[in-house]
Amino acid sequence: MLKGSLCTVRHLLTTDLNTFIALVNDLPSRGDYFSSHFKSPETMRKEFMQNGFVSDDSELFVIEDGLHHIVGVITHFKSRTPVTREIGYRLFDSKLSGHGYVTEACRMLVDYLFKVHQFHRLELLSAPENVASIRVAQKCGFSAEGTLRQSFFINGRYQDVQVFSLLRPEWETLRG
Repeated sequence: MLKGSLCTVRHLLTTDLNTFIALVNDLPSRGDYFSSHFKSPETMRKEFMQNGFVSDDSELFVIEDGLHHIVGVITHFKSRTPVTREIGYRLFDSKLSGHGYVTEACRMLVDYLFKVHQFHRLELLSAPENVASIRVAQKCGFSAEGTLRQSFFINGRYQDVQVFSLLRPEWETLRG
């Protein structure tokens, strides 16, 4: 469990599962930047029972506010190389945007990944128009690297994705 001043980042509990599935599969909350593809509740329950959404390939956390409500999700997973990990996040209610939950959760996850693991590079991907996500990347010390043209198919069309990265030496300088 990672505890901040605004939120807690923790693994999903069995008691959270029904709420989590409803939040993740809520189509309107996905907005313009997330695929409308989702897993069935049965598939999600089966995966959770097998590994709690934690494996060598990925680790899922919920973002919980001070009142213990699940407000988002943040995860890290295998990327293109063994020394790289990609981070993904999603806030479930757009009314909570701008409150700092995702930025704080991302900072805590970045610290965790560099302190506990030997990763050299962390990546974030964001739609170039997703100003909120880009601000999270910038506030957490990530640098823009470039654009992967038409690499995601979301809402019936191919969309560009901007790549951001943070290297271990940059993180050490920021935290030093």
